[in-house]
Amino acid sequence: MRALTLVQGSLFAVFVLGVAAAALSRIVPFHLPAGADWFDGKVAKAFESHYDERFPGRTLGTNIWAAIDYLLFDEGRPGVVVGRDDWLYTDEEFKTYPDAEASVATHLALIPWVRDELARHGTQLVVALVPSKARIYPEHIGARRPATLHDGLYDRARSALLDAGIAAPDLARALDACKRERASGPGVFLRTDTHWTPAGAQCAALALRAATPVAALPGHGHSRAAAYRTRVERVAPHRGDLFSFLPLDPYFSALLPPAEEIEVRRTELASATDVDGLLGDAAAPQVVLVGTSYSADARWNLTGALQEALQGDVVNYAQVGKGPFEPMLDYLLNSDAVPAAPRLLVWEIPERYLPIAQDLRVERNTPTPAPCPRDGDQEAL
Repeated sequence: MRALTLVQGSLFAVFVLGVAAAALSRIVPFHLPAGADWFDGKVAKAFESHYDERFPGRTLGTNIWAAIDYLLFDEGRPGVVVGRDDWLYTDEEFKTYPDAEASVATHLALIPWVRDELARHGTQLVVALVPSKARIYPEHIGARRPATLHDGLYDRARSALLDAGIAAPDLARALDACKRERASGPGVFLRTDTHWTPAGAQCAALALRAATPVAALPGHGHSRAAAYRTRVERVAPHRGDLFSFLPLDPYFSALLPPAEEIEVRRTELASATDVDGLLGDAAAPQVVLVGTSYSADARWNLTGALQEALQGDVVNYAQVGKGPFEPMLDYLLNSDAVPAAPRLLVWEIPERYLPIAQDLRVERNTPTPAPCPRDGDQEAL
């Protein structure tokens, strides 16, 4: 056994030395700055900065340990769960949390309060409760399973909303149906990212349209409605946000899951005359979207998908990195659009945020809504 350990250790040492030699060969040589004075300290500072930035020792060590965790234990940095078939999941869909049930209860109680506040201004609330990626794609989960906290969480939360009289379509069923229909094409969630695909956002938008009361639809009571159309402009490479928890670049980048692609979609008015008299003199947007990066990131095109599904203009107040509740409270407390209320507000709430304690204190300020994806506004990939 001792001899075997020595052999394994020697092989690993040779491997590390070989990678280190390759890493050292990548160092860019230092060139003396033009007109440098050896006596003013600038040369020493430039030398230090050059090799501090380019010496691969720190990166190499990080890469080696990340490779060991990934190859031997199917693990990455805290934040990612490595699944099968090159699938990655956010660990927020797997973890348990202190006082999770209290957080779920608090958040589910907040939603009817928001509904009532919006109703005071004549705005209808529809909740887009986004199921976890692990719920829609359980077949790719590896050895680590979601904590029991997540069992039935989606159905329990949606039932609470329906019992409170809040419109909340079954996006889990809708996304699962779209997943099966698109088995040979782009799925509804990205393989290496926490987010849905533009196809998934479109499926959600259609389900939200079906759940919206007729009186809250844009164009209700008008003879004409807006004519929005979505087209796929191109297919572009996409680096999933979960790669950041697998620090294997640059020396072990070949070990990473293969890259994936995403459809770049653009939604625009079919013609400017389609909305004459309907939106031109409106005092407020007919539809407002509030939520997380599922809504705020233009790459998923949820704003455009809603514009096409609802056939009306949508103003996006979603925010990245703040969860679903802070942007909603921020909108209620600070938005100058509330006194001249929209007909409909779509609130996108990912299931995985329900058990996570949130700081719901919001300061008053004047937020700027995200732009609608019209010509020239689509975020480039």
